[in-house]
Amino acid sequence: MRSRIEKIGLVGVGLLAGVLISLHFSAIADKDKDTELALPVEELRAFSEVFGRIKSDYVEPVSDKKLITEAINGMLSGLDPHSAYLDSEGFKDLQVGTQGEFGGLGIEVGMEDGLVKVISPIEDTPAFNAGIKSGDLIIKLDDALVKGLSLNDAVKRMRGKPGSSVLLTIVRKNEPKPLQISVTRAVIKVQSVKSKLVESGYGFVRITQFQEHTGENLATALNKLQKDNNGPLQGLVLDLRNDPGGLLTGAVAVSSAFLPKDALVVYTEGRTEDAKMRLTASPENYLRGSGKSDYLKDLPADFKNVPMVVLVNGGSASASEIVAGALQDHKRAVIMGTQSFGKGSVQTILPLGNNTAIKLTTARYFTPNGRSIQAKGIVPDILVEDPATAALDNAFRLRESDLDKHLSNNQIEEKGETPVKQATPKSQPKAKDSDGNKPEIAEFGAKNDYQLNQALNVLKSARIFHGK
Repeated sequence: MRSRIEKIGLVGVGLLAGVLISLHFSAIADKDKDTELALPVEELRAFSEVFGRIKSDYVEPVSDKKLITEAINGMLSGLDPHSAYLDSEGFKDLQVGTQGEFGGLGIEVGMEDGLVKVISPIEDTPAFNAGIKSGDLIIKLDDALVKGLSLNDAVKRMRGKPGSSVLLTIVRKNEPKPLQISVTRAVIKVQSVKSKLVESGYGFVRITQFQEHTGENLATALNKLQKDNNGPLQGLVLDLRNDPGGLLTGAVAVSSAFLPKDALVVYTEGRTEDAKMRLTASPENYLRGSGKSDYLKDLPADFKNVPMVVLVNGGSASASEIVAGALQDHKRAVIMGTQSFGKGSVQTILPLGNNTAIKLTTARYFTPNGRSIQAKGIVPDILVEDPATAALDNAFRLRESDLDKHLSNNQIEEKGETPVKQATPKSQPKAKDSDGNKPEIAEFGAKNDYQLNQALNVLKSARIFHGK
């Protein structure tokens, strides 16, 4: 028996060595001359012994492929909340999702303690309309317990034929018992950019997610606003609330629409030379070899100077924070709202062959003035909470610093600061109104949007003082 286990163990070592080779450890070693990446013999021996024990003693036969795949999943999920292994289906979904159309429920999710945690529902999707909230823990999908499933497996169960339904059992903070919410699947078509002339002279633009065509859509929206206004705007509100992020090129494009040419938008720092970038407001950084013509070239010059307010909240993450940080550092806009999510890390998609890939955290990004947003977020110039939703936001809002295994922020540690955490409400928020109905979802550019109205007041006040 022992000799059999040892033989299986040797197979395990060989398989793991193959995985390590496929991950290009030798290439990384060449890039990182300061760190010796010798294979850890003792740990490999332990791995091979566990591999052998599973193969010989587990209650049911387990294929080598499953064991190796789960080992890869474990390696990546154990690093941070954003690194992951993408099988062929997950890799395809990622590619389709960045183009703005994909199937599913419409939620950004992660894993915490073996459960699926909702990071943010995407606006105008089935999950958003059904009342799924940031911070919800999904414990069951129909009759299947989530505990024990990988994130990819859980996501697969949430996907399905448009028109079919899935019953989500969720645990929500301050709710005495789990909630059951039925969500009907749909083909998710996310409208990246929405715009509206809220009143004469003042435009309102919301970016719901940063996608492949966000820059082009923004240019179209800005041109339409100026046309509808019959001339240059007197003020513009850029709404990044509850925008979970997306493509880095989209963030550079949006920033470039309002910043001087070649102004620094963001820079990144990582261990390899490829992870160190300085992205400026120039076409080569937001077109990135796409072959497209420069869609910002003919944008009216007025948009480089129009007074701006940028709205952010705890749901503004990643690419949203890059834009807000760049406009704040260049003193191009007033940032208003509440502190943002705090995702200041860069994930790189590394294809492995067989249509699979790994999503690996490779760098941290910094604002033009060198601020790290990781586990801190963007602090608004003007703090404005919406009185109607503040209690709910504080109860349900999830931030990067709340995620298990999140990357640290060295700047916070050096200054002795405390990362922003999910606030604890003074009183339990009500999920329903006095008539037992769910709160209505705010209409885009609604007159009762408190934070939007405050942003317009700031723009009008600035215009009055500038005139004087």
